[in-house]
Amino acid sequence: MTSQRTRDRLINRLREQGIKDERVLEVMRQCPRHIFIDEALSHRAYEDTALPIGYNQTISNPHIVARMTEALLADGPLQRVLEVGTGSGYQTSILAPLVGELYSVERIKPLQDKARQRLRMIGLNNVQFRHTDGGMGWSGKAPFDGILAACAPEEVPEELKQQLRIGGRLIIPVGGSDNQELKLVIRESEDEFSTQVLECVKFVPLLSGTVR
Repeated sequence: MTSQRTRDRLINRLREQGIKDERVLEVMRQCPRHIFIDEALSHRAYEDTALPIGYNQTISNPHIVARMTEALLADGPLQRVLEVGTGSGYQTSILAPLVGELYSVERIKPLQDKARQRLRMIGLNNVQFRHTDGGMGWSGKAPFDGILAACAPEEVPEELKQQLRIGGRLIIPVGGSDNQELKLVIRESEDEFSTQVLECVKFVPLLSGTVR
């Protein structure tokens, strides 16, 4: 169920789906995805599928995690990165080994508390967490070299764009429940941003407020 052979099969599937960044693939090969989901679903941990984690949230399928991580790192290593939506901590665990400092915000405190424990369990210690409304980002730690959002607003939040450094990259799903696009936003100058659509996706919505 959680053998290296099972993980290797997942990595081969990601390669077939077009993931090319060997750094991303190796981190995903080593990551124990089964610890990020309920034990009752652990037999499905290395399927390329999204799974429920409670609170109407999901752990993203490995392909989209790999795709977003690869797109974020496409211009080279990043030092300061913001993750919007800690969720189960799975995406966090893939990003953390690949960046210098990772800052992760989550509006649902019980999910983030569990994620913090899981990351401590696997020895990742370059992540700082904050329980807050994700759409507002983490302005006190800005500017960021990269921002990755794991939940979909109707439009790209201006607050997140303004927390990018010049040259910084934002990977974010955008749109309503029936029509979402994964977008890459690059801050070209103080006032100019370029936007590129990467693919169609389906994510939980970015909601305001917090849950304790």
